[in-house]
Amino acid sequence: MAEAGGTKRKREGEEDPGGGAGAGAFPLAELCLRRVLRESARDKTIFLHGQVNGASGDAEDAVVILEKTPFQEESISDLLKKHTKLQLQMSNDIYSTYHLYPPPQLSEIKTTVVYPATEKHLQKYLRQEVYLIRETGEDYKNITLPFIQSQSFSIQWVYNILEKKAEADRIIHENPDPSSGFILIPDFKWNQKQEAILKRFGMAGSQLRIYLHYQPSYFHLHVHFTALGYDAPGCSVERAHLLADVIDNLELDPQYYQKRTLTFALRADETLLKKFQEAGKA
Repeated sequence: MAEAGGTKRKREGEEDPGGGAGAGAFPLAELCLRRVLRESARDKTIFLHGQVNGASGDAEDAVVILEKTPFQEESISDLLKKHTKLQLQMSNDIYSTYHLYPPPQLSEIKTTVVYPATEKHLQKYLRQEVYLIRETGEDYKNITLPFIQSQSFSIQWVYNILEKKAEADRIIHENPDPSSGFILIPDFKWNQKQEAILKRFGMAGSQLRIYLHYQPSYFHLHVHFTALGYDAPGCSVERAHLLADVIDNLELDPQYYQKRTLTFALRADETLLKKFQEAGKA
């Protein structure tokens, strides 16, 4: 999965998902686990809240996300043959199940760290009930826009990328045009090793899902590119809007999105949901 971010945009939005430029290695061994924020058996992912001692000696919060990595085709032979332990769990006629214990080099767990984490980070990853909102143009002007303008979340991590202060080695493509330029960079959710994605990296546009989110995770124009064969988080109909459709709609009517009612999901703890509820809109 890759993401293209616009080079010009008002500096407003959400938080840095993984620290700014020059961040040192996170002391995972020193993490004191406080609670499990959320887990997903389907995605083989768990979200943890922990604390480590900061430079001042005080405990600082951290979010640690552990995710089982996908199988890699080139490693299957080693997985089956090299120092792998197979333990029988159940056998019934022609069917049997086992626990397979691969060698350490084939037991990788992708780990994402948000540190130091704020209360907003903790709430973001905490399991919450979700509600659908129907936002009219008037709702946007009277509820959503004032809420966005009242926020002061840092997206310095975006500008670290655009200004080559961080992740410069991850840039796939760059168009430096001051008005229409962009940077294409892999999303944190992609480990860049899954062979199925690498094989398709040069795929035709007809094999890509290219879309924007509304509401976005941070308010800086960015576009997501994912393979159609990949069930990407955030590609559900209540959030993803295909870029080609957005362009067509704006070409038909530049005021299209000021007139149309948009549907999006909000978590129970989100301030914007409370604003809609207070206005009698949710």
